[in-house]
Amino acid sequence: MNAIRATRPQAAAKPIRWAADAVATMREGARLRLDYSAQSLWRVDRLIEEIRREGAPYPAVETVLRGFGAYAGEVVARRTGAEWWVTGGDHWIRTPDGRLWDPIDEARRCYVGDGSLRLLCREATG
Repeated sequence: MNAIRATRPQAAAKPIRWAADAVATMREGARLRLDYSAQSLWRVDRLIEEIRREGAPYPAVETVLRGFGAYAGEVVARRTGAEWWVTGGDHWIRTPDGRLWDPIDEARRCYVGDGSLRLLCREATG
């Protein structure tokens, strides 16, 4: 991870940490291994759906959703060479074709039943 961090722009520092925290939390708390593969985003989408069905209030899950979104962004970055960008405090992924993606907002949209990190990854890496 240090080699990746050393060659990535400063904008990537926080999302990389948020993604790593999500991976560690899922491994330790839920006994779920997230391996930065596109397939792992199926599990993340299902986890968000379960959280939503349990009726957890948004403020209680905001940090978890941010971590899941950052994780999805890292999946895209590692598959495509995309870079993290920061504008106005929001973190975006810019794929090599110049398109901008907001995986953190997509995780929030998943929570309200109107998004999919798996589909975002498929479209961004398409």
